[in-house]
This record gives sequence, C-alpha cells and structure tokens, in this order.
Amino acid sequence: MKIDPESLQTVFDSAFAGISQAREAFVPQIRPREVGMITSIATGIAKVSGLPGVGFEEVLKFPGDMYGIAFNVDEAEIGVVLLGDYWHLHAGDEVERRGHVVDVPVGDGLIGRIINPMGRPLDGKGPVLSGTRLPVERPAPSIMDRAPVTISLQTGIKVIDALIPVGRGQRELILGDRQTGKTAIALDTILNQRDQNVLCVYCAIGQRASGVAKVIAALRENGAMAYTIVVVTEGNDPPGLAYMAPYAATSIAEHFMEQGRDVLVVYDDLTHHARAYRELSLLLRRPPGREAFPGDIFYIHSRLLERATHLRPELGGGSLTALPIIETEAQDISAYIPTNLISITDGQIYLSPSLFELGVLPAVDVGKSVSRVGGKAQRAAYRAVAGDLKLAYAQFEELETFSRFGARLDEDTRKIIEHGRRIRACLKQPEFAPVSVPAQIAVLLALTAGLFDDVPLDRMIDAEKAVREAAADIPDGVTARFDSADKLSDEDRATIIQIARQALARFQSTPEPGQKA
Repeated sequence: MKIDPESLQTVFDSAFAGISQAREAFVPQIRPREVGMITSIATGIAKVSGLPGVGFEEVLKFPGDMYGIAFNVDEAEIGVVLLGDYWHLHAGDEVERRGHVVDVPVGDGLIGRIINPMGRPLDGKGPVLSGTRLPVERPAPSIMDRAPVTISLQTGIKVIDALIPVGRGQRELILGDRQTGKTAIALDTILNQRDQNVLCVYCAIGQRASGVAKVIAALRENGAMAYTIVVVTEGNDPPGLAYMAPYAATSIAEHFMEQGRDVLVVYDDLTHHARAYRELSLLLRRPPGREAFPGDIFYIHSRLLERATHLRPELGGGSLTALPIIETEAQDISAYIPTNLISITDGQIYLSPSLFELGVLPAVDVGKSVSRVGGKAQRAAYRAVAGDLKLAYAQFEELETFSRFGARLDEDTRKIIEHGRRIRACLKQPEFAPVSVPAQIAVLLALTAGLFDDVPLDRMIDAEKAVREAAADIPDGVTARFDSADKLSDEDRATIIQIARQALARFQSTPEPGQKA
C-alpha cells in the first residue's frame, strides 16, 4: 500500500493547526488550595497550623478521606474536632480547607435508612440517594414564623395522652434514672405514628451498639421503618460525631417540616451529648465551669431545641416535635443538665424508679410530670375526663402515703384509695402496645364513672382489656367526634359508659341480680 506524501502532509497540517488553536484558546484554571499541617493529635481532636483564613466550624479534610470541624480558631493554631477514626493520622500530615460548614443529605431517599451524622449508610443498602444537603447548624425559625401548638400528637400511652399531653411542635423532655423505660416511651410514640402522617427521626447519641440494634429490630418488627429515619453514633465513635448527631438529625427533620409535614424527632439521649461536648471542650483547653462543663453548655442545647416548632400556614404549616431524653442520677432532677433542659423545654415526663420497681409500667410520676403546652392541643374528648382523673389520682397518692402508717381510715378515704388503685392499674400498659383513641377514651370514661371500683384488683388487667375491646362497638358517629374540637355530649358519654358497663358486668365482685360474676 502506497501512501501519498501530499495527503499525509495535509493531515499533519490540519492536526497541527487544531492543536495550535486549542493551545491558544486554553485558559489555565488556577484553583488555590490552602493547606496546613497537623501539629499534634489527641483523643478525638487535632491541632492544626498554617491555615490563617479558616472560619469557625469550617470543614477540614485530612488524609484517608477523613474530615474535621474547626472549633477553636486561634491566631497560632486551630483546634479541630475529628469526625472519624483518627488512628492513621500523624503530626506533619497535610490538612486542606474545604470552604464550607458541615452538611448532611436530606430528602425522601433517607426514609427507612440508618445513617451516621455524616450521612453515610450503616444498613448495608447502598449509598443514600439525595440531591439536597443542608448545614447541620441552622438558625431556629423566628418568632413571627411560628404558630401556636394546636394539634395533639398521640403517643398511644394512656397516662401521657390523658394527663401529660404532647402537641405537634412541642418539646417534651423525658427524664429518669437509667433503666426506667425512657427509650421505651419514645419508641412507643414512634410506633403509634403509623397511619398518622407523622415522619419520625430517631437519633441515638453514643448508645451501646446492642441497645441501638434492639431499637432498630423493634422498629422493623412493627413496620415503623417505613416512616422512620435512624441517625446513629455508637459508644465507640469519636466524640465529635456524638456532638454533631442531634444537629444533623434536626436538619433532616427540618427539611420535611419546611415541606409542610409533621415530624417527630427523638434525641436518645442528651446526657451523652453533653458529656461528649464536655470531653471535646476540655481536650481543646476551654475553661471548665460547673461540673467541668464549659460555659456554653446551656446554649448548645437551647439552639438545638429552639428549632422544634409549629410553622405558620403561610410557610406550609409543618411541625417539628422534639422528645429529648435525659438520664438522671439517683433521682436528682435538680442537677445541672436536667435543670438546663427543663428550663428549655415545654414540659417533662418524669419516670420514677420507685414506680418501676413496683411494676407500674410505664413508670410515669404524674406529680412531677407536666405539659406546659399540650393541654391547649389536647382533644376535647380527653379534656372532659382528664381533669377529674388527675385530681383523683393526686388525692390517692397523698392518702396512700398516710395509709401506710396503719391509721384507721373512714369510708370516704377508703373509697378514694380504692378508686386510685384502679386508676393506677388502668394506666399500666405493656411495651409496644399503643392504645387507640376510642379505646383510651372508653377506659378513661369508665374510670371517671367509677365502673372499675367494684372490680377486684387482681382482675383489673382483664377488665381493662375487655373495655378496650368493647370500644370497637362505639358508633362511628361518636368516634368521629373524638377527632374534632367538639366536646362529647351527654348522649355520647352515656353511650360509651353503657358499652363499658356491659363489658365489665362479668368482672364485678358483687354482681347485680341476674348477672354472672
């Protein structure tokens, strides 16, 4: 095959002209990289020098695809909180500025997933699909953007829905000693949101891996992962991840709130969060204050919980309800962190170890628990019975203390104590067994009407169950009014009480003529 020299020269000339043209059109893109160096490494933190332009809470990239947050911005060096395993880092390693603050992926792709605060999947289901990211630290909605809390958030737990109601957009603290059922209450609340159009975010902060696995297994077994996002930091994770976890979970929840949806976020628990922040602050040589916590320990929780609110209708009308959990020591609710959070939140649910040991589950101490907002959002059907119930229960608890001294009791006092014991028995509830609104109202009305007073205490569990099952016979017209703002009429109350009386007839200790005991 013979090649024509002229054709070959033409090809060369054309190629050379194209290269020359591309070279002349080329504009070099100069991207400056500000690079510093690690000067020292400690547990969960690093000291970095050579980054004079870095900003507070800016993300820094370390070798091995690991990141950190600039926490202390001093003139000589920067204190960095590390967000991953840092064992491979050494003094002298290169550190690069990223030019943005920490953010997290948000969107529908996260529903049903288990992630860490950086948005990385922990469930083995592949990458998280999200086209939007939000900073983990965001300002709370302004006062003028907020609306009053007017809609109830049903927990499915009788003692809470009746006596310590929670509204959508409220911040209700759950506190108590370890192993008193705090997580169980939050978990039951999540399970009760099925078919309620409420999205849930469960944030585990520094929890034992076995405890987190147990919670996730319960959510899966009860079908709650279909509307739940789980954000996890385990006990062996760096303190920086534990510190960032609740802020990341809140940003994920805020994305849905701004779309007009109702969201419930559980922080389990903020005691670990405060301890992680104390650890980081002491390592970074920040001045310690009371109980060695830094001076801004109140602010880190207030700026987190103030993001929970109910937005105005013009902004979509979405809500973010927060259930922070706090662990107390030796029933000391006046300790530093518990009092901080009690002052920030809109009420608290206190779990008593004494009630827990007596087998009263959930172990809610009604006297020390309060809801400062939820009463305004409580359904009218509950409001009609809850006031009398709380008063009767408070009288019982006070008289029960005196009765332990063996004093002789008059007939009225004895009736109050017997009635109170049946209230306590009816408010008991097993875990993972939320009770529907009609069943709750049927039980509460039967209590206030004194229908349980003739039932022996050892048969109360079966009697209460019979009333709950009989609630299915309540006419649809009556149950429809449970969801409205209308109070129950006398006819409605009479209908429900008659259904409950028929269900309890076989449990009476002194049956009427013609009735079977």
